[in-house]
Amino acid sequence: MAAYDLEEQEQLDELKTWWKMYGNLVTGILLVLALAASGWQGWNWWQRQQAAEASTKFSDLQTAAAQKDAKRARELAGELIDKYSSTAYAGLGALLAARTQIDGGEPKSAKVQLAWAAENSKDAGLRDLARLRLAAVMLDEKAYDEAIKQLAAEPAESFAPRFAELRGDIFAEQGKTVEARKAYDLALVKLEVLAKSDNNRQRSGYSGLIEAKRDSLGMAR
Repeated sequence: MAAYDLEEQEQLDELKTWWKMYGNLVTGILLVLALAASGWQGWNWWQRQQAAEASTKFSDLQTAAAQKDAKRARELAGELIDKYSSTAYAGLGALLAARTQIDGGEPKSAKVQLAWAAENSKDAGLRDLARLRLAAVMLDEKAYDEAIKQLAAEPAESFAPRFAELRGDIFAEQGKTVEARKAYDLALVKLEVLAKSDNNRQRSGYSGLIEAKRDSLGMAR
């Protein structure tokens, strides 16, 4: 028993020595881990809170858009951008507000919303859609060079036909028949890639529209 007590005492002494050497380090590590866990939980809570509040604002924005209240829609989109830019609702709100501004005859305000969404939306698809709509507004304003710039970067595959088609529309408006035809041909090629997925009937109708635009150009010159 005495030998056992002695061995136990030696182990205890070794533990005390080890703790004296590394105790502060261990305590520090545990504290950092505890703070990290607490911070992560706090961050998740904040994210959920932001999403819930942004969802409410976006719902109000949808109501304003349905009522064609361009001023209210613009204000709500501004709140989403200022306070909830980290959520997807900010990009969605900017796009919806822009549509309301266009319908209300305020393209300049719409361009501001679309430009923000094109640069800052958290969703890549929303950024592509915003660039597409912004280019369309610029085409209406005959700002051809600016419109082409919005379509320069390669979009997601699902948007590729629309981007190419709009480039064709821009070139056609400028009288650049050769460039327009090439853009429409590219749109058809991109559409063919997507035709392997579902909605083939819809894509077939869209293909006919692009072909009609291309054929209306007449002979390339």
